Amino acid sequence: MDRKRFIKTSGLGLSLIFIPGVIKSQENSKNKDNQLQSTPKFVKDDEGVIFNVIGDIQTHKLIGSDTANQLVEWVDNVMPGTGIPPHIHTLEDEIFRVIAGQVEIMVAGETKILNAGDMALAPKNVPHAWTVVGTEKAKMITTAFPAGIEIMFRELAKLPAGPPDFKKVTEICESYGIRFV
Repeated sequence: MDRKRFIKTSGLGLSLIFIPGVIKSQENSKNKDNQLQSTPKFVKDDEGVIFNVIGDIQTHKLIGSDTANQLVEWVDNVMPGTGIPPHIHTLEDEIFRVIAGQVEIMVAGETKILNAGDMALAPKNVPHAWTVVGTEKAKMITTAFPAGIEIMFRELAKLPAGPPDFKKVTEICESYGIRFV
């Protein structure tokens, strides 16, 4: 069968006519079932909303409202010694990508030191923790999916400066499905 005949008989020719309309409909923020849909977005390195979450300086780049609640992504810029103690998420998985510095990450009882370019996956219901090690500030991109945890971070960032009230931190985290172990 020659190419022209194939296109003509397969209906492919007609589908090419409708592609622009399909692409346009995908640009809407909701799909035909009225469900949220991600919209295109560009975020520069120096853009985002910054939160100090108990010493973890986070710049939120993508949040649930950007991604149809599929994921949230932020950049951690943290000093040596800063870390998050062992905890378990019951709602989301997390991916940690080290961009600069060294971060010691524990997932499921196994501990590794990650350098620039290294990454780790911490699935939900699996204990994990991280601490910046070495002498330089670390930069790490963290992705959590599905989204929602950014609301907890916003709440934690509103706590008073100084040593954290661990009881209050625990209460907030537990209300978002996170418990310390």
